[in-house]
Amino acid sequence: MKKTLCLIFTVLSLSFVPDLTTLANKPDPQKKKKTTATEQTSRAEREARETVALARQVRKELVTLPFYGVFDWLEGNVEPDGTVYLRGDVTRPTLKKDAERRVEKIEGVTKVVNEIEVLPLSPNDDRLRRAVVRALFNSNSPLSRYSLGANPAIHIIVNNGRLTLKGVVATKADRDLATVRANGISGLFEVKNELQVESSSKKK
Repeated sequence: MKKTLCLIFTVLSLSFVPDLTTLANKPDPQKKKKTTATEQTSRAEREARETVALARQVRKELVTLPFYGVFDWLEGNVEPDGTVYLRGDVTRPTLKKDAERRVEKIEGVTKVVNEIEVLPLSPNDDRLRRAVVRALFNSNSPLSRYSLGANPAIHIIVNNGRLTLKGVVATKADRDLATVRANGISGLFEVKNELQVESSSKKK
């Protein structure tokens, strides 16, 4: 009887002995969490790089559009899912449509939301545009260099007598000078200077 009981206890004891092989192969929850966090970080960094690259491509396509000039302004905001929001002001309705068609063809763009505004036809606004060009870019102006090239650094947006300056300049002094010269133009109801200084725009 004693031998039988001892045998039973031995079998029971053995049945509760942990499988060392299984324990050795069981993944560490903490290690798994660290791996998952690393993978998520890597994925986020990759998506961020792809979004930045896509934004650059969108910008390149917009500024190289035919008829995109000093009196127009276009910009594209890119979301991580590939959606592009087009914004800005243009003098030609065709430029709004061309921008959408051009961006839609970019690899990686999943959707285009076109919020570009077409500026109204106005002889007075046309007069003011010419006046701003003369004030900012005449041969005696230090700002004349910003009018050079197919895509000028300073863009002049006039809407119902209200001026907005867009683009990038090299120094704060140039930005302030643009404000002074624009404010000296007769007939403007409002002057908004949204020019970015080159050094600060690179930090963003």
